[in-house]
Amino acid sequence: MASSTLRALLGALSLTFLAAATAAPLAPVRTVEGITEYRLPNGLQVLLAPDASKPTTTVNVTYRVGSKHENYGETGMAHLLEHLIFKGTPKHPNVWADFAKRGLAANGTTWFDRTNYYASFSANPDTLKWYLGWQADAMVNSFIAKKDLDTEMTVVRNEMEMGENSPGNIVFERLFATMFQWHNYAKSTIGARTDVENVDIGRLQAFYRLHYQPDNATLIVTGQFDPAQTLGWIQSSFGPLKKSPRPRPKLYTLDPVQDGERSVTVRRTGGTPSATVAYHVPASSHPDFAAVELITLLMTEAPSGRLHKRLVEDQKIASGVSGFAAALAEPGALLLGADTQPGGDPEALSKAMLPVVEGVAAQPFTQAELDRAKTRWLNRWDKLFGDPQQVGTALSEAIAAGDWRLFFLLRDRVKAATLADVNRVASERLLPANRTLALYVPTEKPERAPKPETVDVAAQLKAFVPQAAQVSAAAFDTRPAAIESATQRLSLPSGTRLALLPKPTRGGQVSGRATLRFGNLDALRGQRATTDLLAMVLDKGTLTLDRQQLRDRLDALKVELQIVSGTSVVSVGWTTTREHAAEASALVLQMLREPRLDAAVLEEMRAQSLTGLDASKDEPEAIAGNTLNRLRNAHPEGDPRNERTFDAMRAELQAVTLDGVRNAHRRLYGPQALTLAMVGDFDAGAVRAAVEKGVAPWSGALAHERLPEPYQDFPAADLRLRTPDKQNATVMVALSVPLNDSDPQYAALTLADYILGSNTDSRLWVRIREREGLSYGTYSSIDWSTFEPASTWVFGAIFAPQNRPRVEKALKEEFARALKDGFTAQELTNAKRALLNYRRLSRAQDGGLAGSLAQQSYLGRTMARTAEVDAQIEAATLQQVNDALRRHLRLDAMQIVWAGDFKDEAAGAK
Repeated sequence: MASSTLRALLGALSLTFLAAATAAPLAPVRTVEGITEYRLPNGLQVLLAPDASKPTTTVNVTYRVGSKHENYGETGMAHLLEHLIFKGTPKHPNVWADFAKRGLAANGTTWFDRTNYYASFSANPDTLKWYLGWQADAMVNSFIAKKDLDTEMTVVRNEMEMGENSPGNIVFERLFATMFQWHNYAKSTIGARTDVENVDIGRLQAFYRLHYQPDNATLIVTGQFDPAQTLGWIQSSFGPLKKSPRPRPKLYTLDPVQDGERSVTVRRTGGTPSATVAYHVPASSHPDFAAVELITLLMTEAPSGRLHKRLVEDQKIASGVSGFAAALAEPGALLLGADTQPGGDPEALSKAMLPVVEGVAAQPFTQAELDRAKTRWLNRWDKLFGDPQQVGTALSEAIAAGDWRLFFLLRDRVKAATLADVNRVASERLLPANRTLALYVPTEKPERAPKPETVDVAAQLKAFVPQAAQVSAAAFDTRPAAIESATQRLSLPSGTRLALLPKPTRGGQVSGRATLRFGNLDALRGQRATTDLLAMVLDKGTLTLDRQQLRDRLDALKVELQIVSGTSVVSVGWTTTREHAAEASALVLQMLREPRLDAAVLEEMRAQSLTGLDASKDEPEAIAGNTLNRLRNAHPEGDPRNERTFDAMRAELQAVTLDGVRNAHRRLYGPQALTLAMVGDFDAGAVRAAVEKGVAPWSGALAHERLPEPYQDFPAADLRLRTPDKQNATVMVALSVPLNDSDPQYAALTLADYILGSNTDSRLWVRIREREGLSYGTYSSIDWSTFEPASTWVFGAIFAPQNRPRVEKALKEEFARALKDGFTAQELTNAKRALLNYRRLSRAQDGGLAGSLAQQSYLGRTMARTAEVDAQIEAATLQQVNDALRRHLRLDAMQIVWAGDFKDEAAGAK
């Protein structure tokens, strides 16, 4: 019999559980443009943004802790903690495996002001409930154990080494370290190597207990979900967590006004000469930050940006320019940079940059310049807000800055920004005394920028009036049969094939994909550099629109473009909105049919290509990839399928002529092998009419003939390549597979690849990253051929050069173990579930779905093939998967390339 004390305790617990079970629904704190805020009694802030237009859900938890909260000796602690959260809790000991089983696209990021964890998945109440439960559990019950720190520390160190290989990343770190004297923004989020290697587990655990608390976090759920049901799950998962008993320290350090030019020089092997200049600017919550955002575009956006025009087009001393306004909680930075032409002088480049950047007071921006910048900025904001998967992560920065509504306030401030405001901020901030550069130049009479100040966010938001919420869209059915039923497939007299899928979307968003296949084996001989440059100039003007006019027209139609080219194909992907869908399609076709092909633009694109080539030829990943492809090359020089050396690529780029580009367009581009697909909220009849009109006057190109890629077994190889002064190394492995994606073994081998190396619960990932901590990332995939039975199985990993023998040992042992023992029934069950979830998730992405529909049109397939593959994955047996693995994972037929600074090993064949 229970004692009276025990009975009293049980009674108290019963009342507690009863109170939790019958807790009254939370009342909204506020609603802004479709996002509703709630607050739990323990202080947890909750934001719900339901949107049924895409059958996906995204959950984001943002903690108000980042690298600026680290103390002496603790740099990198916030980021290291982000990694250790994924090491699990007593209730959830295998987090990455759980993610993989459920098909979650999940990760975490750390920045100066915040840390966030997010996951996107195909809308599923059970998955959402589980993930909310894990997030609540991870908030207060994560292991943060010494044994996990020992292995994960080396993973983080490998991530650090990966960053050390990037000259641009190092310049950013050194620039901030020089720019900030006292503030912790001077310290990179990745941390100091010695701090990461020697971090004390007790201090790390204390950091976790102090900052990972409900009253220091915001939970955001966006996409398709039931708000009432989800709010109930949030209350049951997070409600029992207690509010932090310890107050967190208030940060108050601000740098003084900078009193003179500062400079820093970085010297590394490889990369492209560059100059980057940075200026102190207000916090992102400050009214002037909207002007800072616009100044970034006014200076760098092609083709109208001042730096682009002066350095790239007029003086031709830069191959490209860039800009970045750091949106931080406290006074931050505006960065403007440029890459030299190959072999250029960065000091001369900086001397050409500074009069442009710091000359706004003498030559103010014009209203026309400002109008273009505002249109471009607002178009990008609209596109971001129209994607529920991006909204949650975008809100993280506003939360870190002080209030999630700053996300909307910044938009309103950009809209309201006047020419006087922008010119004033430029004149106040873009000063020599406020500059950090790669040079030091004494100034006799320094000017001072305004004193940094904190911002009362609540006061800033008093006058804020939210806009009306967007109309919600109907749910989208991602079953292949439902997609096929809703898709209109058409073949036009020109040979062009259309696949149109009208459906409701948030904000009337539309995604399109036009893929043009061209040429034949004879016509494409020696033409790769020419067709690559032709693709690069497509969006730089048409016969009736010059470059700026085309850019303005694209902005007016809210079009964002992405052009990708290959050996015999060019693909244009774009997004727009319902009211512009037909006109946008017509404009894309005009770009393909009638590009301007201007000599100056061709030279600009050539310089960019040469710069990119120079930047990549010293990188381990590029060297290994090029070497591996040349090992597997069976085609003679000049053949379009031939893999060229870096020197050959450079020579071909330099040999391209404007007449050659014009002739290539005239001979190769035509509508005969054009496929166009569109997914989203549009009028199918209007789009069809626009496409018919756009291709009607277009003819004359050679008929496209696909380049055959017959199967070939290449000789086995194992090479080591030295890349001096590179702190990150790579291995790439390739293996010929005599199958195509129509083979009966397709599903079984796809599952085998998934289990072996292509997910975060795979054999290679668990062994190399999780257990031994050797790599930031491992991978495997199969490049499936759709025609000849000639596919390629690839594997790879990055790692510190000194760990090469251990990575090699792990790869060989895991390959051998898989071949000897096969996979388990549980591994197969998990892989099936995850793969099918990922496939459903991919069909919910409008841009990807448009690409799939365009590819189906070319292949003569429908969504019935997609359903067939789903069924084959579901029906695959363990014996089929293991048989496929053993038949095709041939260890004696692999080509292996290692690239890195292997100081203690000789380069060459093993």
